[in-house]
Amino acid sequence: MEEHSMTQPTGTNTLSLKGTSVDTLAGTAPTSAPAVLRKLYLLRFAFAAVWAVLLFATADTLGPLTATLLVIYPLFDVACAVIDIRSAQVNGRPVRGLYVNIALSALTGIGLAIAATCGIPAVLRVWGAWAVTAGIVQLIVGAVRRQLGGQWAMIASGSISILAGASFVAQAGEDGASLSNLAGYAFLGGVFFLVSALRLGRTRTKA
Repeated sequence: MEEHSMTQPTGTNTLSLKGTSVDTLAGTAPTSAPAVLRKLYLLRFAFAAVWAVLLFATADTLGPLTATLLVIYPLFDVACAVIDIRSAQVNGRPVRGLYVNIALSALTGIGLAIAATCGIPAVLRVWGAWAVTAGIVQLIVGAVRRQLGGQWAMIASGSISILAGASFVAQAGEDGASLSNLAGYAFLGGVFFLVSALRLGRTRTKA
């Protein structure tokens, strides 16, 4: 289951993601960090909710659509981490954990593409390993960003991700393994992003 007045150079390319530009999300001033994270967290909640519905509807079979959904999820995580890094660099915050997250998510995307050709148990093992490692990173990043506000939900989400990842690996060895639990995992993660976004909004209002 991340965060974030100089003038942008003229002519800088703007990468758009689901109708929201990276430059708009990344911002340029240190005081805008909570606002940037709030927008990013709301985007992640919306994506997780839609993704969870689509996966749940196709979880019984591991067809082309399901495989595509599985690969898209970690790649979207990579895109969000890139946005997060741009904001963090502008605001002078640590980015090492975000780079680790990008590497883990990119490798997971490749791993899921391969696992999808082997069956549901293989997918659960790859996803479970990612959930555990990504949860650890999320815990660390959330702890580092405590002063920004709204991070306790991220810390809780990271802890739950570790436990969920272990359960996915365990489920892979059982009969009748299903992908439906991944949909619930993604939706719950999205809810935590929503909670953090709302808390960041209150923090910004008080400021």
